[in-house]
Amino acid sequence: MSERFAPVAVALSGVAARHLGWRPDEFWRATPVELATVLAPLVPEDAPGIDRALVERMMEQDYA
Repeated sequence: MSERFAPVAVALSGVAARHLGWRPDEFWRATPVELATVLAPLVPEDAPGIDRALVERMMEQDYA
């Protein structure tokens, strides 16, 4: 995977700000489950999922 964790996190933070009205501290305090729950209505049903293993791989790439 060529994406790195930090740019994806920044993009998700922007989505949370625009669509949810969250400030950065609210985004960073939210758990992945909370974020997924509130964003679920915005994601197409056939969109690929993300699991813990993928998040860990992205984090490893970010620190490589």
